[in-house]
Amino acid sequence: MCIVVAAPLAEAAVTCGLVSSKVAPCIPYLKGGAAPTSGCCGGIKALNAAAATAADKKVACGCLKNAAAAISGIDYSKAAGLPGKCGVSIPYAISPSTNCNAYASILSLL
Repeated sequence: MCIVVAAPLAEAAVTCGLVSSKVAPCIPYLKGGAAPTSGCCGGIKALNAAAATAADKKVACGCLKNAAAAISGIDYSKAAGLPGKCGVSIPYAISPSTNCNAYASILSLL
């Protein structure tokens, strides 16, 4: 008889595809809209809930950083304040200059 024991992997469940889909409703606001929509804030809250582990949070940080750099016309001050406007607290600003590795120890505590 053979027994196989599978140890849980420390891989992130959050992907950049998930991040993009959750943040997509926020693009109009980030490009000059007056306020984030309920769909935008719902996506931000769902993404925050999905990023349950430190690995998930680090992936989400990197995806948000890359998205901020890739989408032209983003107001980075609005991007940095977006989580707070939606009632979510994260320890870094959404910006192309964010160093997600610098937040690795903070993210592991959250």
